[in-house]
Amino acid sequence: MERITIEEMEAIQGEKLVIDIRTKEEYERETYPGALNIFWEEFDERIQEIPKGRPVYLICYTGARSDELTVKWNDKGYELYSLEGGFVSYRRLKLLQFMEEEDNRERRQKDVERSIVKKFRKEIWRKFTKAVNEYELIQDGDKIAVCISGGKDSMLMAKLFQELWRHGQKNFEAVFLVMNPGYNEINFQTIQTNAKLLGVPITVFESQIFDIVASDVESPCYLCARMRRGHLYNKAKELGCNKIALGHHFDDVIETILMGMLYGAQIQTMMPKLHSTNFEGMELIRPLYLIREEDIIHWMNYNELHFIQCACRFTEHCATCGGEEKGSKRAEIKELIRELRKKSPYIEKNIFRSVENVNLSTVIAYKEDGVKHHFLETYDKKES
Repeated sequence: MERITIEEMEAIQGEKLVIDIRTKEEYERETYPGALNIFWEEFDERIQEIPKGRPVYLICYTGARSDELTVKWNDKGYELYSLEGGFVSYRRLKLLQFMEEEDNRERRQKDVERSIVKKFRKEIWRKFTKAVNEYELIQDGDKIAVCISGGKDSMLMAKLFQELWRHGQKNFEAVFLVMNPGYNEINFQTIQTNAKLLGVPITVFESQIFDIVASDVESPCYLCARMRRGHLYNKAKELGCNKIALGHHFDDVIETILMGMLYGAQIQTMMPKLHSTNFEGMELIRPLYLIREEDIIHWMNYNELHFIQCACRFTEHCATCGGEEKGSKRAEIKELIRELRKKSPYIEKNIFRSVENVNLSTVIAYKEDGVKHHFLETYDKKES
């Protein structure tokens, strides 16, 4: 088997033919500079596009799929090389290079902060402050645990809270809380490095959630999500906080609405804030509620930031998904909304507003405080 390390590949002079065999979505999000994209499942049928007699470097997520293709096709006259460690090794190299650029940290931090209130003022800053005000997410004296998972959404949320403080709203206190549920070394290091770059003073605590849910084969994601939220509430309360802030955005909200209708047979939404039922006196708030995911991605790319995508123990070594949610119900809903958007630019806003414009006179039944009500209860009374 022919393998090449990321350092060896970087050292090659001149033009390199690099093929990223991850999904199109992963490729478009971030890839090796100049790489082409041929999904590994389509590689065999597109092999005629691969030149013989020329070195070709394959990148998957961890190196597993590229190893398989290298073994298969090198015996048939091709000169393929598998990137050892896959895209993860490239990310690790970028991280090390980034750490060496410490002198640029202060400048980059200021650029990131300036971009929020200048270039992305309309798309991000105004929508953040609108959500805070419209849904009354922050009250005087609040101490908020801003929960950081290490992804783009929570990292942006942390910077928005800092900017809110800097721009005069000093009636609250924020703790930037990072829980390590069992991240691998590169993901945890990425979170710490990004926090340092962005000037976010994180408070880290450990848990063993990944180890605990590893035995739950049927629904590890559901169990993991519940346990993570419980640990965050518990730690936040221990630190004297009365609220936790999560990084769910506009797209999460509309996806939840459609998922509830199509797969849950119910009309519900992801609320902008909730009282905790298990932790007395605690609330959950979602300050990114009105911000579009595409604008968060634009902000991230504009500032050349690289965050972890999914640090789940069950997907981090999967060459086919690379830590993505491919194949999930939410991924199906994302694709459905993407197709509907091609037909009308108003689809997403209409989905969002649908749960703000519920007409109970035209609803067969609904629940309030756990009690079900039916239209027949008042039907004859209205006539009289």
